[in-house]
Amino acid sequence: MALIQLDNVSKVFSSRKVDVEAVRGFSLSIRKGEVVTLVGASGCGKTTVLNMVAGFIAPTSGKVFLEGEPVSRVEPRCGMIFQSYALFPWLTVRENVEFGPKVNGISRKTRKDLARNYIEMVGLTGFADSYPGELSGGMRQRVALCRALANKPDILLCDEPFAALDAMTRQVMQQELLNIVSRSGQTVFFITHSIDEALILSDRVVVMSARPGQVKAVYDIDLSRPRKIDVQLTDEYLKIKRKIWDLVEEEVKASMNM
Repeated sequence: MALIQLDNVSKVFSSRKVDVEAVRGFSLSIRKGEVVTLVGASGCGKTTVLNMVAGFIAPTSGKVFLEGEPVSRVEPRCGMIFQSYALFPWLTVRENVEFGPKVNGISRKTRKDLARNYIEMVGLTGFADSYPGELSGGMRQRVALCRALANKPDILLCDEPFAALDAMTRQVMQQELLNIVSRSGQTVFFITHSIDEALILSDRVVVMSARPGQVKAVYDIDLSRPRKIDVQLTDEYLKIKRKIWDLVEEEVKASMNM
Protein backbone atom coordinates (compact mmCIF):
# COMPACT_ATOMS: atom_id res chain seq x y z
CA MET A 1 0.00 0.00 0.00
CA ALA A 2 1.24 3.47 -0.89
CA LEU A 3 2.02 5.87 1.94
CA ILE A 4 0.56 8.76 -0.10
CA GLN A 5 -2.14 8.21 -2.70
CA LEU A 6 -3.72 10.95 -4.80
CA ASP A 7 -6.65 9.43 -6.66
CA ASN A 8 -8.00 11.45 -9.62
CA VAL A 9 -7.78 14.67 -7.61
CA SER A 10 -9.05 18.00 -8.96
CA LYS A 11 -9.16 21.43 -7.35
CA VAL A 12 -11.16 24.47 -8.40
CA PHE A 13 -10.74 27.81 -6.62
CA SER A 14 -13.96 29.80 -6.82
CA SER A 15 -14.54 33.51 -6.40
CA ARG A 16 -17.36 35.89 -7.28
CA LYS A 17 -15.65 36.80 -10.55
CA VAL A 18 -14.13 33.59 -11.87
CA ASP A 19 -13.50 29.91 -11.19
CA VAL A 20 -9.89 28.74 -11.61
CA GLU A 21 -9.23 25.06 -12.13
CA ALA A 22 -5.77 24.60 -10.61
CA VAL A 23 -5.48 20.80 -10.77
CA ARG A 24 -7.38 18.24 -12.85
CA GLY A 25 -7.45 14.45 -12.55
CA PHE A 26 -4.12 14.23 -10.71
CA SER A 27 -3.17 10.68 -9.66
CA LEU A 28 0.07 9.64 -7.97
CA SER A 29 1.29 7.01 -5.49
CA ILE A 30 4.30 7.55 -3.23
CA ARG A 31 5.89 4.71 -1.29
CA LYS A 32 7.29 4.97 2.21
CA GLY A 33 10.89 6.23 2.18
CA GLU A 34 10.74 7.68 -1.35
CA VAL A 35 11.87 11.15 -2.34
CA VAL A 36 9.48 12.35 -5.06
CA THR A 37 9.74 15.76 -6.70
CA LEU A 38 7.19 17.78 -8.65
CA VAL A 39 8.46 20.06 -11.42
CA GLY A 40 6.51 22.19 -13.85
CA ALA A 41 5.67 25.70 -15.02
CA SER A 42 4.79 28.40 -12.51
CA GLY A 43 1.09 28.29 -11.69
CA CYS A 44 0.63 24.64 -12.72
CA GLY A 45 -0.73 23.59 -9.32
CA LYS A 46 2.35 22.13 -7.61
CA THR A 47 1.73 23.88 -4.28
CA THR A 48 -1.98 23.08 -4.51
CA VAL A 49 -1.14 19.37 -4.70
CA LEU A 50 1.19 19.66 -1.70
CA ASN A 51 -1.41 21.57 0.32
CA MET A 52 -4.03 18.89 -0.36
CA VAL A 53 -1.66 16.20 0.95
CA ALA A 54 -1.03 18.32 4.06
CA GLY A 55 -4.78 18.76 4.59
CA PHE A 56 -4.58 22.56 4.33
CA ILE A 57 -7.16 22.50 1.53
CA ALA A 58 -9.61 19.85 0.36
CA PRO A 59 -9.90 18.60 -3.23
CA THR A 60 -12.97 19.61 -5.20
CA SER A 61 -13.17 16.03 -6.44
CA GLY A 62 -11.13 12.88 -6.00
CA LYS A 63 -9.44 11.70 -2.81
CA VAL A 64 -6.12 12.02 -1.03
CA PHE A 65 -5.09 9.11 1.20
CA LEU A 66 -2.32 8.64 3.76
CA GLU A 67 -1.71 4.99 4.65
CA GLY A 68 -5.08 4.15 3.13
CA GLU A 69 -7.00 6.71 5.21
CA PRO A 70 -8.61 9.75 3.53
CA VAL A 71 -7.10 13.10 4.49
CA SER A 72 -9.89 15.12 6.15
CA ARG A 73 -8.01 17.67 8.27
CA VAL A 74 -4.58 19.21 8.75
CA GLU A 75 -2.43 16.10 8.76
CA PRO A 76 -0.16 15.65 11.83
CA ARG A 77 1.85 12.95 10.01
CA CYS A 78 3.18 15.65 7.66
CA GLY A 79 5.85 18.25 8.37
CA MET A 80 5.92 21.29 6.09
CA ILE A 81 9.02 23.25 5.08
CA PHE A 82 8.35 26.52 3.25
CA GLN A 83 10.51 28.75 1.09
CA SER A 84 10.10 31.63 3.57
CA TYR A 85 11.58 29.81 6.62
CA ALA A 86 8.45 30.58 8.76
CA LEU A 87 10.47 30.83 11.98
CA PHE A 88 9.37 32.75 15.07
CA PRO A 89 11.80 35.72 15.18
CA TRP A 90 11.34 36.23 18.93
CA LEU A 91 12.44 32.66 19.73
CA THR A 92 15.99 31.34 19.69
CA VAL A 93 17.10 28.51 17.42
CA ARG A 94 16.60 26.02 20.26
CA GLU A 95 13.18 27.42 21.15
CA ASN A 96 12.04 27.31 17.52
CA VAL A 97 13.04 23.65 17.24
CA GLU A 98 11.38 22.83 20.58
CA PHE A 99 8.13 24.61 19.70
CA GLY A 100 6.28 21.67 18.12
CA PRO A 101 7.22 19.11 20.77
CA LYS A 102 6.29 21.65 23.47
CA VAL A 103 2.83 22.17 21.96
CA ASN A 104 2.44 18.38 21.77
CA GLY A 105 3.13 18.01 25.47
CA ILE A 106 6.60 16.47 25.24
CA SER A 107 8.55 16.80 28.48
CA ARG A 108 11.09 19.57 28.80
CA LYS A 109 14.06 17.21 29.03
CA THR A 110 12.97 15.16 26.00
CA ARG A 111 12.34 18.17 23.78
CA LYS A 112 15.68 19.73 24.78
CA ASP A 113 17.43 16.48 23.85
CA LEU A 114 15.55 16.40 20.54
CA ALA A 115 16.49 19.99 19.77
CA ARG A 116 20.14 19.42 20.62
CA ASN A 117 20.35 16.31 18.43
CA TYR A 118 18.80 17.98 15.37
CA ILE A 119 20.78 21.21 15.81
CA GLU A 120 23.98 19.14 15.89
CA MET A 121 22.81 17.09 12.91
CA VAL A 122 22.59 20.18 10.68
CA GLY A 123 25.84 21.71 11.89
CA LEU A 124 24.43 24.57 13.98
CA THR A 125 26.08 23.68 17.29
CA GLY A 126 27.06 26.98 18.86
CA PHE A 127 24.05 28.84 17.44
CA ALA A 128 21.33 27.30 19.63
CA ASP A 129 20.85 30.56 21.57
CA SER A 130 20.94 32.80 18.49
CA TYR A 131 17.82 34.40 17.02
CA PRO A 132 16.76 33.91 13.38
CA GLY A 133 17.65 37.51 12.52
CA GLU A 134 21.25 36.79 13.47
CA LEU A 135 21.58 33.90 11.02
CA SER A 136 22.23 33.63 7.30
CA GLY A 137 19.51 32.40 4.95
CA GLY A 138 21.03 28.94 4.74
CA MET A 139 21.29 28.67 8.52
CA ARG A 140 17.66 29.76 8.96
CA GLN A 141 16.56 27.11 6.48
CA ARG A 142 18.47 24.50 8.49
CA VAL A 143 16.56 25.62 11.57
CA ALA A 144 13.29 25.27 9.64
CA LEU A 145 14.33 21.74 8.67
CA CYS A 146 15.15 20.93 12.31
CA ARG A 147 11.81 22.28 13.49
CA ALA A 148 9.93 20.11 11.02
CA LEU A 149 11.96 17.01 11.94
CA ALA A 150 11.58 17.55 15.69
CA ASN A 151 7.89 16.70 15.36
CA LYS A 152 8.96 13.31 13.92
CA PRO A 153 6.66 13.48 10.88
CA ASP A 154 6.30 10.47 8.63
CA ILE A 155 6.33 12.77 5.60
CA LEU A 156 8.27 15.94 4.79
CA LEU A 157 6.41 18.27 2.42
CA CYS A 158 8.88 20.76 0.94
CA ASP A 159 7.60 23.79 -1.01
CA GLU A 160 10.71 25.10 -2.80
CA PRO A 161 12.58 25.39 0.50
CA PHE A 162 15.96 26.24 -1.05
CA ALA A 163 14.82 28.55 -3.86
CA ALA A 164 15.91 31.76 -2.13
CA LEU A 165 19.42 30.50 -1.31
CA ASP A 166 22.59 31.18 -3.26
CA ALA A 167 23.83 28.34 -5.46
CA MET A 168 26.55 27.06 -3.11
CA THR A 169 24.33 27.14 -0.01
CA ARG A 170 21.57 25.44 -1.98
CA GLN A 171 23.88 22.54 -2.85
CA VAL A 172 24.93 22.21 0.79
CA MET A 173 21.28 22.13 1.89
CA GLN A 174 20.41 19.50 -0.72
CA GLN A 175 23.13 17.23 0.64
CA GLU A 176 22.04 18.03 4.21
CA LEU A 177 18.47 16.99 3.42
CA LEU A 178 19.58 13.75 1.77
CA ASN A 179 21.86 12.89 4.70
CA ILE A 180 19.10 13.50 7.23
CA VAL A 181 16.50 11.56 5.26
CA SER A 182 18.84 8.60 4.80
CA ARG A 183 19.22 8.42 8.59
CA SER A 184 15.63 9.18 9.59
CA GLY A 185 13.78 7.26 6.85
CA GLN A 186 11.28 10.03 6.16
CA THR A 187 9.27 10.15 2.96
CA VAL A 188 9.79 13.43 1.07
CA PHE A 189 7.40 15.14 -1.35
CA PHE A 190 9.33 18.07 -2.81
CA ILE A 191 8.50 20.98 -5.12
CA THR A 192 11.15 22.75 -7.18
CA HIS A 193 11.58 24.72 -10.38
CA SER A 194 15.14 23.39 -10.70
CA ILE A 195 15.57 20.22 -12.74
CA ASP A 196 19.10 19.83 -11.35
CA GLU A 197 17.75 19.94 -7.80
CA ALA A 198 15.07 17.39 -8.68
CA LEU A 199 17.66 15.02 -10.16
CA ILE A 200 20.05 15.34 -7.23
CA LEU A 201 17.35 14.66 -4.63
CA SER A 202 14.82 12.33 -6.16
CA ASP A 203 13.96 8.70 -6.56
CA ARG A 204 11.25 9.84 -8.98
CA VAL A 205 10.52 13.11 -10.77
CA VAL A 206 6.94 14.00 -11.71
CA VAL A 207 6.49 16.53 -14.53
CA MET A 208 3.23 18.48 -14.33
CA SER A 209 1.37 19.99 -17.25
CA ALA A 210 0.42 23.66 -17.46
CA ARG A 211 -2.73 24.64 -15.56
CA PRO A 212 -4.89 22.78 -14.87
CA GLY A 213 -2.06 20.63 -13.53
CA GLN A 214 -2.01 16.99 -14.47
CA VAL A 215 0.68 14.31 -14.40
CA LYS A 216 2.42 14.62 -17.76
CA ALA A 217 5.24 12.15 -17.11
CA VAL A 218 6.99 10.29 -14.28
CA TYR A 219 10.70 9.44 -14.41
CA ASP A 220 12.52 6.93 -12.23
CA ILE A 221 15.91 8.39 -11.36
CA ASP A 222 18.34 5.48 -11.22
CA LEU A 223 21.49 7.52 -10.63
CA SER A 224 23.66 5.95 -7.95
CA ARG A 225 23.70 7.34 -4.41
CA PRO A 226 25.13 9.23 -2.67
CA ARG A 227 24.83 11.84 -5.43
CA LYS A 228 27.57 14.42 -5.47
CA ILE A 229 27.71 17.48 -7.68
CA ASP A 230 29.94 15.75 -10.23
CA VAL A 231 27.07 13.42 -11.19
CA GLN A 232 25.81 16.36 -13.27
CA LEU A 233 28.69 15.79 -15.69
CA THR A 234 27.76 12.19 -16.53
CA ASP A 235 26.09 11.18 -19.79
CA GLU A 236 23.29 9.40 -17.91
CA TYR A 237 22.47 12.55 -15.95
CA LEU A 238 22.52 14.81 -19.00
CA LYS A 239 20.28 12.43 -20.94
CA ILE A 240 17.53 12.37 -18.31
CA LYS A 241 17.87 16.11 -17.74
CA ARG A 242 17.31 16.77 -21.46
CA LYS A 243 14.16 14.62 -21.47
CA ILE A 244 12.68 16.41 -18.48
CA TRP A 245 13.71 19.84 -19.76
CA ASP A 246 12.03 19.26 -23.12
CA LEU A 247 8.74 18.43 -21.37
CA VAL A 248 8.95 21.31 -18.91
CA GLU A 249 9.84 23.77 -21.67
CA GLU A 250 6.80 22.64 -23.65
CA GLU A 251 4.53 23.24 -20.65
CA VAL A 252 6.11 26.61 -19.82
CA LYS A 253 5.39 27.78 -23.36
CA ALA A 254 1.83 26.47 -23.07
CA SER A 255 1.33 28.36 -19.78
CA MET A 256 2.57 31.62 -21.35
CA ASN A 257 -0.03 31.32 -24.13
CA MET A 258 -2.98 31.00 -21.75
